Amino acid sequence: MPPNTTASSGQKPGKSGRKKGRRARLFLIVLVLAIIGGVAFGSYWSISTVRASFPQTKGSITLDGLSGPVDVKRDSHGIPQIYAATDEDLFMAQGYVQAQDRFYEMDVRRHMTAGKLSEMFGKDQVDNDEFLRTLGWHRVAEEEYKTKLSASTKKYLQAYAKGVNAYLKGKDGEDISLEYAALGFSNDYKPQEWTPVDSVAWLKAMAWDLRGNMQDEIDRSLMTSRLGPQQIADLYPAYPYDRNKPIVQEGEYNEVTGEYEQSDGAGTGTAAGTQSAAGTGLTNDAAAPDGLQSQLAGLYNVLDDVPTAVGVNGNGIGSNSWVVDGTHTISGKPLLANDPHLSPSLPSVWYQMGLHCKAVSEKCQYDVSGYTFAGMPGVVIGHNENIAWGMTNSGADVTDLYLEKLTGNGYEYDDKVRSFTTRTEKINVAGGASKSIVVRETNNGPLLSDRDDELVKVGKKATVDSAAPDRGDGYAISLRWTALDPGTSMDAVFAMNRAADWTDFRKAAALFDVPSQNLVYADTDDNIGYQLPGRIPIRGEGDGSLPSPGWDSKYNWDGYIKQAELPYEYNPERGYIVTANQAVVDKDKYPYPLTTDWGYGTRSQRISDLIASKIKGGGKVSTDDMRQMQLDNSSEIAKLLVPKLLKIDVEDKDVREAQKLLEGWNYTQDADSAAAAYFNATWRNILRLAFGNKLPKELRVKGQCLNVEPADSTGPVDDEDDKVRECGQRDADSAQPDGGDRWFEVVRKILDDEDNDWWSAPRTRLDKAVDTRDELFKRALTDARWELTAKLGKDIDTWSWGRLHRLYLENQTLGTEGPGFLQYMLNRGPYNLGGGEAAVNATGWNAAGGYSVVWVPSMRMVVNLDDLDKSKWINLTGASGHAYSSHYTDQTSKWVKGELLSWPSTERAVDKATADTLLLKP
Repeated sequence: MPPNTTASSGQKPGKSGRKKGRRARLFLIVLVLAIIGGVAFGSYWSISTVRASFPQTKGSITLDGLSGPVDVKRDSHGIPQIYAATDEDLFMAQGYVQAQDRFYEMDVRRHMTAGKLSEMFGKDQVDNDEFLRTLGWHRVAEEEYKTKLSASTKKYLQAYAKGVNAYLKGKDGEDISLEYAALGFSNDYKPQEWTPVDSVAWLKAMAWDLRGNMQDEIDRSLMTSRLGPQQIADLYPAYPYDRNKPIVQEGEYNEVTGEYEQSDGAGTGTAAGTQSAAGTGLTNDAAAPDGLQSQLAGLYNVLDDVPTAVGVNGNGIGSNSWVVDGTHTISGKPLLANDPHLSPSLPSVWYQMGLHCKAVSEKCQYDVSGYTFAGMPGVVIGHNENIAWGMTNSGADVTDLYLEKLTGNGYEYDDKVRSFTTRTEKINVAGGASKSIVVRETNNGPLLSDRDDELVKVGKKATVDSAAPDRGDGYAISLRWTALDPGTSMDAVFAMNRAADWTDFRKAAALFDVPSQNLVYADTDDNIGYQLPGRIPIRGEGDGSLPSPGWDSKYNWDGYIKQAELPYEYNPERGYIVTANQAVVDKDKYPYPLTTDWGYGTRSQRISDLIASKIKGGGKVSTDDMRQMQLDNSSEIAKLLVPKLLKIDVEDKDVREAQKLLEGWNYTQDADSAAAAYFNATWRNILRLAFGNKLPKELRVKGQCLNVEPADSTGPVDDEDDKVRECGQRDADSAQPDGGDRWFEVVRKILDDEDNDWWSAPRTRLDKAVDTRDELFKRALTDARWELTAKLGKDIDTWSWGRLHRLYLENQTLGTEGPGFLQYMLNRGPYNLGGGEAAVNATGWNAAGGYSVVWVPSMRMVVNLDDLDKSKWINLTGASGHAYSSHYTDQTSKWVKGELLSWPSTERAVDKATADTLLLKP
């Protein structure tokens, strides 16, 4: 019984009640003192542990294996610039320095790519390891290293591993990072030596998160349980080529030469109609078995639990990159901007670094600076002394799901039974017994459905479907994916780092197998360019938009698009190139279907419009103009909807008060904007009302319901009871749209059809049914008003978008699953952000899961090809992975404000910016 029961009954507490109150207060005082003592002990433990693991950044260290001295110069933000006399020394030093700052992060990454998370974190990770072992990233990387990579790349990988291991030598876990000390409380895990394959495997994890349209493939198939073909088509409208321009606008495919050729785009090529479209997949095929729905629904859940590498498990990933040539810039030389949109993580997925040969020669070939991955040698995005490059995800469809027909111990293929390729994988578990699994593969790829017991059962139950090709033992789902074949992407990284001109750059791009990225280019000779690289399949039947029948060879891949056939652009007449995940090339000028699921071009067209507006009438673009464009918060869906919303006649004075916020609003989603908060809440409720009750429940977005603070919280949360599940109102039998720019296009298509069936919403306990657009908009305006009243308070003068739209930086292991005190020590935030979904400042949020930020511009850079020392850059967090290091999140506040740091490149500029120098001696 609660202690205040007597008092709450309306009677005065008696003598015994007063004694109980005193005892309760005494207990509370003792408890507070105990907590204070515990915090003090914890602080002492954390400070002593953390300081022991901080890197040495001054003086000298002797490293066995170096052939000569190496200088490591760090600026005031701890960003290192390395100077060496040989390639091997350069990359050995890179491995050493990255391990100093980020080894725990590197160790977790390699355990993920190898499917060995259970060895670090115990039995809770066994299911993830089973799935990751089924994909076999580490096995493919090992084969890649042995059979595909060049001798020089292997040499660099070996040197890098040597540097990492030199750092590890003689160190216990607590000497490396706070996280190892925490892990030591629950298991006896000790870090093992680094290998070259550990570095290569990271590219597979990156490719997984950037894999293209596999989620859409599943979603479309699941929609068939509740929606007809036309309704599904409504939800996947065609790309608006007439409104949002593709990346490549000059040139087309020449059927005679079999190459993509640049021209003014007015040629007479016959690309249109050459692609195969004879089959579109199982769910449009009369032979689709009933088991497919259950198999895909189960796979949906399995995929959702797989840990992310750099993205949000394939959902909503985007990026911006653009380049402007010298005729339109103040300097007279190109400017190149890039900001990849990835999951927020702490530390950031990027690590800024410079790799400089003291004298560039055959012996030492590199003078490159930019963004690297801790755990992998070389620079991924950046510039050397001659060129600069950026990347965005192309969205090319490089994955296909196949429904396999199982018979006995094999699978059917063209009316014959083939045997599976099998292997046994042993999973070691910290603090528990090991477990073995059998991975089965068909000619298409591994059986993903084997990793879920329920999927296996469903597959066996699906044998009585009379529409199946014939009866048998069941069904399973396999994956065909370009990254499961060994490739040369690691070679491409080094080739790009060395490239001196456009020809070198295209040769490097030809080696970039996976993931398929849009590559933008600029050089000091005032050239700009774009190249689509990647191993992109040519399909027989089907277009990759839906799962295909694995038993029919007509749905096989027929090789890959050749490098000479891939779209590119070089010094286009318009003077700039924009890539922001829009369509690569007009479908009528290209024979191969690259994907059915482009981004819809909202960001790319906004960037193009900003550039065109700036250069209109001879205007010139500056470095700061590029930065300001990166921060553009304009909401394109607001421009479309607000004029309609303001015409709605609202009687309720409180709702009308909120509606007035939209009057005169310039559609800019700044963090302090009340109008942006109200509009986005209204948009979310429009989606919920119009589509949520009509989509199948299997499409509910798991994993986007984030543990976050209440919107009016002012400090860090270290108690699970203080957190809220920001999942929104959700019908148990339906799902909500995520609100990305595909949904912008969906709504645009039906906006003027006021009686369209999509505008209907059922009656609820509080609201009557609605049947028209304006009735639904009125209800959405009302629901948004009361939703924000609950979240932000009744006084609209206190509302702001940033109070809803918050960024939480979490350590990706113990910061999400560890004890509360560790989460408090390791995590940072919240940060109130502007921007939004499909804005150029793409602080993405998922309307199915609330307003919290789920992906961000993970870094921002602007490269000035006239004077590289005038280039600018910023990272989401900082150089260090050590909690309480001064460089753990020292760039975050500047990132939030949209500021950029100076990016020194030449030795003179680096020396001027140097705060600490470490000498590595042989």
